[in-house]
Amino acid sequence: MPPHVQITVEDIRQIAWTLVDLHGPNAIGYADEAVTDLDGQGKVEGADAWRALRSVMEDALAGRLGRTGSLSIH
Repeated sequence: MPPHVQITVEDIRQIAWTLVDLHGPNAIGYADEAVTDLDGQGKVEGADAWRALRSVMEDALAGRLGRTGSLSIH
């Protein structure tokens, strides 16, 4: 069994900004593909993680999320 890895909210922000910096708006499409693929494999937890990351990327692209500062995920 693989070890359980826990990522922080700050990790999610950093991953989101990295994907946005590398791919711009196309990052949203890549997240959508990951969600579809993982859902198709029955990996709901992984798909949900990509949904959350997609939401953070949308906020970054829309200017609602800075690279630093307070961040909470609901």
